[in-house]
Amino acid sequence: MTVDPLNLVFLLLQQMSVYLLIAYLLSRTPLFLPVMHVTVRWPHKLACALVFSMFCIMGTYFGLQIDDSIANTRAIGAVLGGILGGPSVGLAVGFTGGLHRYSLGGMSAVACAISTVAEGVIGGLVHRHMVRRGRIDQLFDPLRVGGVTLFAEIVQMLIILLVAKPFSAAVHLVEIVALPMIVANTLGAGLFMRILMDRRALIDKQSSAFSAKALKIAARADGVLRQGFNQENSTRVARIIYEETGVGAVAITDREKLLAFIGVGDDHHLPGTPITSPMTREAIASNRVLYADGNEVVYQCSIHPHCRLNASLVIPLVGPLEGDDERVIGTIKLYEPKTKLFSTINRTLGEGIARLLSSQILAGRYEQQKALLAQSEIKLLHAQVNPHFLFNALNTISAVIRNDPERARQLVQSLSVFFRKNLKRPSQEASLNDEIEHVNAYLQIELARFSDSLSVDIDVPEDLRHTHLPAFSLQPLVENAIKHGTSQLLGGGHVRIAARRDGADLLLSVEDNAGLYEAKPGGDGLGMTIVDRRVRNRYGEAYGVNVACEPDVLTRITLRLPLEIPVAAEIA
Repeated sequence: MTVDPLNLVFLLLQQMSVYLLIAYLLSRTPLFLPVMHVTVRWPHKLACALVFSMFCIMGTYFGLQIDDSIANTRAIGAVLGGILGGPSVGLAVGFTGGLHRYSLGGMSAVACAISTVAEGVIGGLVHRHMVRRGRIDQLFDPLRVGGVTLFAEIVQMLIILLVAKPFSAAVHLVEIVALPMIVANTLGAGLFMRILMDRRALIDKQSSAFSAKALKIAARADGVLRQGFNQENSTRVARIIYEETGVGAVAITDREKLLAFIGVGDDHHLPGTPITSPMTREAIASNRVLYADGNEVVYQCSIHPHCRLNASLVIPLVGPLEGDDERVIGTIKLYEPKTKLFSTINRTLGEGIARLLSSQILAGRYEQQKALLAQSEIKLLHAQVNPHFLFNALNTISAVIRNDPERARQLVQSLSVFFRKNLKRPSQEASLNDEIEHVNAYLQIELARFSDSLSVDIDVPEDLRHTHLPAFSLQPLVENAIKHGTSQLLGGGHVRIAARRDGADLLLSVEDNAGLYEAKPGGDGLGMTIVDRRVRNRYGEAYGVNVACEPDVLTRITLRLPLEIPVAAEIA
């Protein structure tokens, strides 16, 4: 039979187009997931061998009959099986494809069977060489794959010449099929790899878009971990991540135990139990992201030998712990079951989620610490004021009661108001009017105590009395002006309390006529220091206490606050 080699090239390319179309359609299914990456684990190697054995046999079926031989694209499956799966997979695919070709018989049956095995082994040797040199990514280069296939097809032609009998028939066959098969298989292998790369690129593109879900997760989880990094809140966050990512399972741990687990394996991964995973312990100890994809890095559940989870991504959560600024306080873990490979999205998404959650935990703990500090400082101020003030007040009332019982009764009433305000004051904020009433009750006792040697002037406009400020901010400043100022004078002391607007701020000033203020290295007294710290922590460094002094003339303590007037008060 006379066959034009050039015409055979076009016919074989047509058949290859159908072959590649099937490959493209199958690439859109989960069947192709095991061949999207270089495989090193036996379950994935087996899947890779089955997929490319199918294509190897398909290449024979799509071939063109030449006398009792077949011009085919079988080499595509054999070479790619070896390149992506290694020598063992290449040998298995080559043997399967070669055995199938041998079963069809013909003058070149034995030679084609041997050459198909050789092509698979050639692809496998290239795989081993690249892996050992750390150049795995180059295995997906279509040009490189085409070059390997070109070499493999030349080897096949040589094997046909050496093995097929009679030799003259072998030479005639090679003259007819060499060019068509070399062109079709070389081009086909490169295009097949291009299909795989395009599929991987599509998955990566989808993964990049999917990473935006980290923000959605953070939005849904916002405020949850601010309430505390505990089992209840961690479970809520884990469920949000599980629902948004679609991974097999999500876990959150602290440094010692599992706080939450949602998804596959929740029958034996129980919240509240100690951490048993060496991978998790290493991530906590080294503050590193650890990834076991179940392929190149094996993952094995440390709790149950038959756990369905096959891959794990462990990301440390970093935050404050026992006063340290940067320590691992726990981990977030994403899992996939054995039926699903980890996509590249999971690593990017997981690390993004961990950073966001770490920030939330840090913010939550910072807010809790500020709240606890504020409460403890208020209690400290009360403890400082009450014993000292009570002792002086009782002595004053005792002295007044003999000469002016009515005045003594009024002082007792003022003392009662002062302590009632102390007991019933809000722990966070109060109105300026409430602060003035508290200070006025305090001043009534001090005015009686110092008799004619102290006078007080309060100048607070009505429109500012509804302004809100941190509770217990004004009284310590007034006490400081009397205790360390006017009480030290031989003549009359005067204290002036005033409030005014300054743009968007409120300025409260407490001024005495002693001018005895001296800056101290350790601070300006406990009361003033705490007021200043509370205001700065709450509103920022632009606010707080400022002291100005003209020696022997005056000391002015100014407290700057943002002007906060409730809407109802502004309307009124």
